[in-house]
Amino acid sequence: MQGSGTQGAAALRPMLRFAPSPNGFLHVGHAYSALLNERLARQLGGGLLLRIEDIDATRCRPEFEDALLDDLAWLGVRFDGVPLRQSERFGVYGAYIGRLTSAGLTYRCFCSRSDIAAATRASGETRRDPDGASLYPGTCRCGEQGPAPDLAGRPFSLRLDMAKAVQQATAITGDAPLTMPSLDAALHAETIAVDPLAWGDVIVARKETPTSYHVSVTVDDALQGVTHVVRGRDLEAATAIHRLLQTLWGFPAPAYLHHDLIRDASGEKLAKSLGSKPLRQLRAEGVTPQELRASLGF
Repeated sequence: MQGSGTQGAAALRPMLRFAPSPNGFLHVGHAYSALLNERLARQLGGGLLLRIEDIDATRCRPEFEDALLDDLAWLGVRFDGVPLRQSERFGVYGAYIGRLTSAGLTYRCFCSRSDIAAATRASGETRRDPDGASLYPGTCRCGEQGPAPDLAGRPFSLRLDMAKAVQQATAITGDAPLTMPSLDAALHAETIAVDPLAWGDVIVARKETPTSYHVSVTVDDALQGVTHVVRGRDLEAATAIHRLLQTLWGFPAPAYLHHDLIRDASGEKLAKSLGSKPLRQLRAEGVTPQELRASLGF
């Protein structure tokens, strides 16, 4: 199912992207990531894209998108072209998920989060997948006769049969291990082996959303010609899954830089879910863009 590659002439120009989700207000950690992308794009002589990752219709709202666009304009970050909105691209993602299904690499999963949590407690499994959820034990994959009759009509997610997917990727790479082209802040390169098997059968299409973060980000990085992915270290583990999908779909591998996270005075990482102070509040308190840039080393 390997494709023919998608970057074409765009690969000649370095391209980076900043990809926030409009499910809350941007905080200082987002500002740091946007500014680092801007600096590296300039150093590489490339471009910087803005992508709105709004596939989660239950949490992403137009007012948050308006606010993040306003905050980025206040910060002075300049982007190439118009923003890409993932909520407008479900058909594109569905086509690539369909290729996985046609290759026999997906299966339907009817398990709820509570089902999975109970199964992992019973097995003593304490690891979590890159999405922060309990590591899926393969319950629905292990059923040989398909879904029970009482599951007919119930919503389901699609999961990637990781063992089969890795086997197929290995056939594509000629038994070479999957690797991640990695950079540090000084753009020194190295190659790091990655192991997608560590994360179990991840979701490629959710019950309530016809895609997943792993699918949409991998597809868009390729179709937008992104050559350098610069994002927080909290997403480093997910890169193994993205490298697997890139291999299966025949996409080129971007170079990855996973930067350290900005933390508060107590050492906790900044997060919308934790109520970290948003940029809008700093602006209301009189902080200027120049002051914020300087405080972050820009």
